[in-house]
Amino acid sequence: MRRLGLEREMVDQAVYERTVERFRRADVVMPTFAQLARPDRIPSSIRARLVDVDPDTAHPLNLFRAHWYNGRGQREPVAVPEHVVLPPALTGVEATIVVALGDRFPMIHSHKVIAAYGCLAPRIVTGQFDPTRQRAVWPSTGNYCRGGVAISRILGARGVAVLPEGMSRERFAWLERWVTDPADIIRTPGTESNVKEIYDRCAELDREPDTVIFNQFSEFGNHIAHYALTGRALEHVVEHLQAADPELRLRAFVSATGSAGTIAAGDYLKERHGSLTVAVEALECPTLLANGFGEHNIQGIGDKHVPLIHNVMATDIVAAVSDRATDALLVLFNTPAGRAVLERRGVPAPVIDGLASFGLSSICNVLAAIKTARQQHLGAGDVIVTVATDGAEMYATEIERIVARDHPDGFGAADAAAVRAEHLDGVTTDHMLECTRADRDRIFNLGYFTWVEQQGIPLDEFEARRSPDFWSGLRAMADVWDELIDAFNAEVGAVVAA
Repeated sequence: MRRLGLEREMVDQAVYERTVERFRRADVVMPTFAQLARPDRIPSSIRARLVDVDPDTAHPLNLFRAHWYNGRGQREPVAVPEHVVLPPALTGVEATIVVALGDRFPMIHSHKVIAAYGCLAPRIVTGQFDPTRQRAVWPSTGNYCRGGVAISRILGARGVAVLPEGMSRERFAWLERWVTDPADIIRTPGTESNVKEIYDRCAELDREPDTVIFNQFSEFGNHIAHYALTGRALEHVVEHLQAADPELRLRAFVSATGSAGTIAAGDYLKERHGSLTVAVEALECPTLLANGFGEHNIQGIGDKHVPLIHNVMATDIVAAVSDRATDALLVLFNTPAGRAVLERRGVPAPVIDGLASFGLSSICNVLAAIKTARQQHLGAGDVIVTVATDGAEMYATEIERIVARDHPDGFGAADAAAVRAEHLDGVTTDHMLECTRADRDRIFNLGYFTWVEQQGIPLDEFEARRSPDFWSGLRAMADVWDELIDAFNAEVGAVVAA
């Protein structure tokens, strides 16, 4: 299972020793997953040093900010993960829709830094990645590769981003500031849906010496980290709301599939609260819904395949959202005319301000949550949780492009009212599927063509994932890796005691 990031034992002692020496010289300490799930467990000595660390720099201590408990400026920790509760005046439904804010994470302002660390940490502490000699390749449709490049910089390693050329200009501008060589930004053909083209380029890179591919779509560290960190954080948000209103009940978790890392939080919440897990995709590329294909602009939810780390058999509902809606609402949420319409509708000012933390995939999640509330007839007392992967800061040029395309005379009050009516008031329950066992098997089987035929995963490893026992067997891995991280830090000589 080494290829899948599930190694428990030492793989290469020489690599391990070189990495220990590199970390010792660079004063790099690795946080445990338990510390990132519960930042109050981070040693007080490290928390004291963090106060003076800029969260947007490649400082080693920023690894200890790779969690959901950062405030707006990422500097100060908060007691409860920051979130926005969307009112009926915005959503049109009585159910409580709660959105955890991913732009509170350091360096990349996206929770995808969890995925990057979850894939890298197990490779470090088992001697599978040598930052002194190897380059780390991060295939992505945007945010994950930025997280990987940031962590690579912290480790003094060469990080390579592989992403479609059609992604937002802001993603590339960030990468241009962070890579050590412009050649380390590799643009593949297409846009969000062209994941196979990313795989093909990575297959070429993998044939080159001293190259390690950290494939978030197949590295189970991505799933395990989100299960432990994102699942726990969302549960904490719900518990916080229940403290004020004990009648609230968690009914569903909604997540765009993407690399299927974040949706692992649904397993955590289902096991503890019996909630539904809703997988979301673009209507223009309805892969799970209808074995479909196509292209879309909901950046951050790469599709046209089923990720290896997606626990398909635990998915309850599939919902499709059109990029027409996400494009239009991105403009509505981030222009004076749009905000004025929401204000007149009675949406509170703090909520309107919070909408700046919603990027395209975040809006997609919100729309799917509204669809779920309508389809499941959820009302007051019912809670749906989801995440905002990144904020509007990653899409300024997209807003300009959308306005120029759809509103050449400018986006005014009448345009804003029309967008609100069509894409908020007009949300329907079409393009949704409540999964039967046969539906889950169909979606699961669709992954065969990517992973067995194209990527060479042995059939028995592919099939093992059909059983719930496979996924429950992963739950102990975070604890195993934490023991290895503690041992690694001890070898480095890092001070990790409180």
